[in-house]
Amino acid sequence: MIIVGPLSKVQPLIDEHGVSHVVTLLAPDTPHPAPQGVHQDRHLKLYFHDIVQAMEGHTPPRAADAEKLIAFLEGWERTNPMLIHCWAGISRSTAAAYTALCLFRPRADEEELAWELRKASPSATPNRLIVSLADDVLGREGRMVRAIEKIGRGADAFEGTPFVLKP
Repeated sequence: MIIVGPLSKVQPLIDEHGVSHVVTLLAPDTPHPAPQGVHQDRHLKLYFHDIVQAMEGHTPPRAADAEKLIAFLEGWERTNPMLIHCWAGISRSTAAAYTALCLFRPRADEEELAWELRKASPSATPNRLIVSLADDVLGREGRMVRAIEKIGRGADAFEGTPFVLKP
């Protein structure tokens, strides 16, 4: 099970679900406590801003970030839940969760997986650059990006409601 949520809900979600692995996707200067109960080698921390193109003074997601994310996902034995979070639980984390769906279901239609994400989270607005980078690493030939474009922007929200996906 993959749980997706905002930074403000990290520890309660870990405690409630017995999370064994955590993916943190935050801006480089965002303070955050280490999650309790998760060994540091099961905690992937990727630091970049929630942007989809280069911006002065901001760190964009890079191909190396997508490669690290996918390698971390591949190393997860899937016996205990994984938590994927960003600041709001709307953009970076939903892009990473969508990447996980595409990785773990290699024969599934990307658009069906994108609609599954939308059904689980009406506010999900996956970061297009992260999805594009993951699409390249997974060899999906742009299908992931096109699928995310089809579901469009999610409902406006300051913070996403935590949700669960089955990989």
